[in-house]
Amino acid sequence: QVQLVESGGGLVQAGGSLRLSCVASGSISSSNPMAWYRQAPGKQRERVATLTSGGITVYADAVKGRFTISRDNAKNTVYLQMNGLKPEDTAVYYCSQLLYFGGTYYSTRTSWGQGTQVTVSS
Repeated sequence: QVQLVESGGGLVQAGGSLRLSCVASGSISSSNPMAWYRQAPGKQRERVATLTSGGITVYADAVKGRFTISRDNAKNTVYLQMNGLKPEDTAVYYCSQLLYFGGTYYSTRTSWGQGTQVTVSS
């Protein structure tokens, strides 16, 4: 089973930028859809960025125009570039492989572990 390890979080002022990385311990097919999720305290986990098997990117409305998901297959790494950060972006961020079934993407993660904490101060 592929293990995913997120890094790159931290404390940043509003308007700042961070780049998150997600490194896979094993090889991930370049056609495997991937996503970034986040979970803020007291809120449900939400998917913020999706990279489909065809290379199409999809973003949640809350981050559209500010976040960019990308991948480097040679490094087995998926990135999330976050610009124009806002206090409401404060959350623990996770990456995940996705499974496409019945017209919907599902996370394949069975546990969510530590993720990487992003804190945006106002």
